[in-house]
Amino acid sequence: MASAASATLSRRRAWWLALRPFSYTAAIVPVLVGTAVAADETFRPGLFLLALLGAVLILAGTNLATDFFDFVDGVQPKASFGAAMQGGLLPAKAVHLAAIACFAAGSACGLVIVAYAGWPIAAAGVASVLGGYFYVAAPVAYGRRGLGEVGVFFFMGPLMVMASSYVQVERLSWGSFYASLPVGILVANILHANNLRDIENDRARGKVTIAGIVARPAADYLLWALVGSAFAAVIVCAALGATPAWTLLALFALPAAALTLRALRERQAAALNALVRGAARLHLHLGLLLALGFLIEAL
Repeated sequence: MASAASATLSRRRAWWLALRPFSYTAAIVPVLVGTAVAADETFRPGLFLLALLGAVLILAGTNLATDFFDFVDGVQPKASFGAAMQGGLLPAKAVHLAAIACFAAGSACGLVIVAYAGWPIAAAGVASVLGGYFYVAAPVAYGRRGLGEVGVFFFMGPLMVMASSYVQVERLSWGSFYASLPVGILVANILHANNLRDIENDRARGKVTIAGIVARPAADYLLWALVGSAFAAVIVCAALGATPAWTLLALFALPAAALTLRALRERQAAALNALVRGAARLHLHLGLLLALGFLIEAL
């Protein structure tokens, strides 16, 4: 009985690692910001919840698909998730099917939204699903070709923020585009922090990333540049009147930025886990404050 219970807990832990729910803020924040941009005109709560659920499901599918293909292609065979599959806790086929199920469920949310908001949401949804699945899947595998940061910037920045705003007002706006810039930059920064930590492993497995190409300390300088450009985008857009002055509340995320950059002092991969967590925390803090700025302006 004890061993069966232990195995069940291990499987639950393995699914937790594969799904990575702690990463879902990267999908939640763009939807919140895009919806907040449209708040001065309308708020459609049902469509907002569907957009939020759909975004989370697509990210969950991306996480599962990425781990599945990394495992079967031998990119990260020593990772805890890979070890779980090697030990039989999570059959690789089951993980792949779970990824497809998440993408299908996210697509179903999108189809309901399409019935109310029109075909542009279908286009955004199809692009997001394909972008998530082929992040590391052949023949595209753009995440292994040094294009990961570019991809996540686009899909989880402009595309997701502007689509979330479109769901509410059924038109594209420059305001949602400008709001998407710091959000997308800091999502790319999360991935860059992750790749910076994994430089040695990725090089050994033939995975090409920007961090692996430029190496340290250039990769450190790039992280500084990404963080700085996110705050610069907030300041410039507000100064030019492209976004409300209240969006400058996002500058209160500077302490989170300082903590993130401080973690760059570490040289060992294991110690750089704090850098990845800090990058995710910075994205969350700035995104919530940015959304709050738009909401205050709408009152």
